[in-house]
Amino acid sequence: MTRNLFAAAFVAVALLFNASAALAGSGTKGTFTGASDHITTGTVEIVQEGGSYVVKLGPDFSLDGAPDPKVGFGKDGQYVDGTLIGILKSLTGEQDYVVPASLDISDFNEVYIWCEQFSVPLGVASLK
Repeated sequence: MTRNLFAAAFVAVALLFNASAALAGSGTKGTFTGASDHITTGTVEIVQEGGSYVVKLGPDFSLDGAPDPKVGFGKDGQYVDGTLIGILKSLTGEQDYVVPASLDISDFNEVYIWCEQFSVPLGVASLK
């Protein structure tokens, strides 16, 4: 019985590792396009660091300005409520945002720059 438990645990860990590796691999990059008459450009990548996922805005990231910009997630062209992970730190340049463990990033295929004040997207990057 101990042998079966060990084997089941090993398989579970291997499956989790493979799923995490696939998600943190080449399928997690995108380029922003503006939305709601805003100019948003630059790259974004999701990487795994020390057991957490991190959204990394690239050195080429730029937003033309807006009130209350935040970083969040969406799926298939729709922002998903409850996915905001931080206030945009700067209108330009490299920035990192740690994804809370409560969010399963495999549920999303887009990163949003979201204006919470007006509930509109400022920029969207489809992850590929």
